[in-house]
Amino acid sequence: MDDIFDYIKENEESYVARVMEYVSHPSISAHNIGIREVAGMLVHYLKGLDFDAKLIETPGHPFVLGHRTVDPSKPTVLLYGHYDVQPPDPLEAWVSPPFEPEVRDGRIWARGIGDNKGQHFAQLLAIEAHLKVTGTLPCNIIFCLEGEEEIGSPQIADFVRNHMDDLQADLVVTSDGPLHETGQPVITFGVRGVASFDLVAKGASRDVHSGNFGGIVPNPIWTLVQLLATMKDADGNITVEGITEPVIPATNLELDAASRLPLDLPEVMKDLGLEALDGPLDRPYWDRLMFHPTLTINGFHGGYGGPGSKTVLPNEAIAKCDVRLVEPLTPDHVFERIEAHVAKHAPNVEVVRHNGMLPSKTPMDTPFAATLIKAVERARGVEPLLYPTVGGSLPDYVWTKILKKPAFVVPYANADEANHAPNENLEVVRFIDGIRTGASLLFELGQ
Repeated sequence: MDDIFDYIKENEESYVARVMEYVSHPSISAHNIGIREVAGMLVHYLKGLDFDAKLIETPGHPFVLGHRTVDPSKPTVLLYGHYDVQPPDPLEAWVSPPFEPEVRDGRIWARGIGDNKGQHFAQLLAIEAHLKVTGTLPCNIIFCLEGEEEIGSPQIADFVRNHMDDLQADLVVTSDGPLHETGQPVITFGVRGVASFDLVAKGASRDVHSGNFGGIVPNPIWTLVQLLATMKDADGNITVEGITEPVIPATNLELDAASRLPLDLPEVMKDLGLEALDGPLDRPYWDRLMFHPTLTINGFHGGYGGPGSKTVLPNEAIAKCDVRLVEPLTPDHVFERIEAHVAKHAPNVEVVRHNGMLPSKTPMDTPFAATLIKAVERARGVEPLLYPTVGGSLPDYVWTKILKKPAFVVPYANADEANHAPNENLEVVRFIDGIRTGASLLFELGQ
């Protein structure tokens, strides 16, 4: 590995120039801008690394899929990422144009540099470094990139089901998201899922005068306020009947890993301007984000919201909500329990289902955990933090539940990468560390 690390060090300047050229090509899935051009670039690059690479069509944007088998007796790792990016709006908030990358203050600034083009490009350069130094790869690799992650990965489940034979690997590794805010490397074993829905209450056929009809016409805002009060109590407990019954408690290994994660709670509360945390008050910080479902009101809309007053009784109110899921909850289970609860407490309220994503979890005692930890330590010189799961949602369930393989997230980006926001950035040192980590991972798997 020392020769490969030396080669990476010698080529740092070239690597930065190349990733800047790559992210200068827009690939905005929401607007279908540049998608096929960037996908074609990736296929061309993979073929240059002697991968059997191709575009695979879907009803939406295509997947990029590449294979290189060097020794059937060696492990096969599937490296997943996405080549699509978020829209760059608002453009006026960018210091430099989003698709004209610049290096400032030790960072590369561009849309997609952190999420996710810079991170999967680091993986590609890690593969290239092995080939340049040794002429071969230490393990077998499947490289899979999708073009719709930023719009919810609507095709990925069918893609995996339809291409099971092409995706047979021993493990899946995703490099996406940030390191810990201290800069410490991270290995994540799971993600929470999500179920989003609207609660829609209606009153009269139109808005009416609150003096002429108040006390006569039901107020849909009050209907929702009263309904929502039956769904979560003042202590923060979800009170929807049956919704949390299947939840699997965290293992001792998971609880121990969570207890070791660094946390400056007073600083977190200061940064957020908080005097107290949400309930339940006896629940530790990391437990809240990893081991329990949550019910959130994302928005509440109804009636007049302009300046001054308007004595109106609105005819409709909408609460937009989500539930974050932990194993083994499913969106369908949550939707069914929500619908049953609403039918009991407010039968005239409509539940409108939106998107859902299953949670995913790989056991922390998987044999691959030690390999990944050793790889990160070799590349970074420090022990990684181990996250049993994270609070957000990624489509990792397709690997653990459909492909039925262990899946891990090993991110390379700085915590303040500003992904999805103006002035997205990636520290140059994090980018180079990502190449080193990717190269070390392949090496350790080959051992």
